[in-house]
Amino acid sequence: MNAKSVTVRHLLEMKKEQRKISVLTSYDASLTRLMEEAGVDVLLVGDSLGMVVQGQESTLPVTLDEMIYHTRNVARARQRTLLIADMPFMSYRSPDLALESAGRLMKEGGAHMVKLEGGATQLEVIRQITAQGIPVCGHLGLLPQSVHKLGGYRVQGREADRAEAIRQDAFALQEAGIDMLVLECVPSALASEITASLTIPVIGIGAGVDCDGQVLVVYDMLGMNPHPPRFVKDFLQSGGSILQALQEYVAAVRDGTFPAEEHGFK
Repeated sequence: MNAKSVTVRHLLEMKKEQRKISVLTSYDASLTRLMEEAGVDVLLVGDSLGMVVQGQESTLPVTLDEMIYHTRNVARARQRTLLIADMPFMSYRSPDLALESAGRLMKEGGAHMVKLEGGATQLEVIRQITAQGIPVCGHLGLLPQSVHKLGGYRVQGREADRAEAIRQDAFALQEAGIDMLVLECVPSALASEITASLTIPVIGIGAGVDCDGQVLVVYDMLGMNPHPPRFVKDFLQSGGSILQALQEYVAAVRDGTFPAEEHGFK
């Protein structure tokens, strides 16, 4: 990392100063260079690559070796962004396996932080990883790796009991040592409440404008998904270049014009 690199500490400062954090997924060196030029703060090598790169029906088939490969490609091109890598399905089913997987994503892939899905069931795993100095990003709400358990890609937390469970999980994850939290497809009011209550940065995707930052799958915000989720805006639709679209996304996140009300859920 150079002196201008975004770090976990910088993200905490951005939350305290109420400066929005821009996050996008990246899977290769070419897009990474454009995102760096556009001023994106954080890059996420998501297991979403299973669907948008590999053509899979879900994220479940993605392997740890594949995640390491794509993370390494992004790491070669990044200059200042913080680099997060998803831990794929079944790569953290026990604390010891989770530590081994996270260590490989850091050592072989060049990640600065790892991300995993789930709440209270993951506390022991998170404590094991963070005890070794590895930053962790949590993920609550819609959990793509649990899509079959959830019955599809559906908004989470509309019912009072589910909302309370997400709240409790958020605090438990923070207590266990996570450095950042992603909230996906939860009601905007619930995400706003959780964001205001936690001391760590909260990044939303389909979670309203009040989160500390936003993340989208880059292919979605470039209009490459023929059936985009409701929370997506096509930043390339107005014309121009990919770089301009990335710059517009960063600007819209920072000034709070994205997401708009129509991109959220009640």
